[in-house]
Amino acid sequence: MARQSRKEQARYAILVVDMLNDFVYGKLKCARAARVIPNIRRLVAAAHEKGVPVFFCNDEHLPIDTYEMKLWGPHAMKGTKGAQTIEELRPDDRVDYVIPKRAYSAFDGTGLDRALKGVYGGKGANAVVITGLHTNICDRHTAYDAFVRNLDIVVAEDGVDAFTEHDHVSGLEYMKNVYGAKVKTTSNIIRSL
Repeated sequence: MARQSRKEQARYAILVVDMLNDFVYGKLKCARAARVIPNIRRLVAAAHEKGVPVFFCNDEHLPIDTYEMKLWGPHAMKGTKGAQTIEELRPDDRVDYVIPKRAYSAFDGTGLDRALKGVYGGKGANAVVITGLHTNICDRHTAYDAFVRNLDIVVAEDGVDAFTEHDHVSGLEYMKNVYGAKVKTTSNIIRSL
């Protein structure tokens, strides 16, 4: 999929990464997560209003995922409340997509790539808007996979966050400098949809 030319209209897809009970309220609580919830909620509502597809990319681990369990301990385990999207951002079963993942990137071993190609009547999305947790981990790895798929990347600077301000800012800078991501406020993104 080629990067959009100036004449080609952006076909956005919103990616809501790991806004899960375990990351917002539970085992791996990010105290800073609460401040992005209203912004993500506004962005998702605008996407619904404008017919832009929304993908909830959610950790859903198995005990054999030792690569993450050794580092972070058990979290977002498949079938648990911790692996469910927080109530404030509940996906709409009629229009939203839920993509379970077992690695940092929302693309790694999931059906996200195929799903993105199927939206817009089969024309596919050519741009992704990344929101959710954590700026320097799952958001950054998702941005890498979007980059190598030649998708335009927009990161909602007030719709992503991390455990610390340093991790948040360094994640934004990395995505901007290394993947060419456009870092914008959710208000600016909503105007572009």
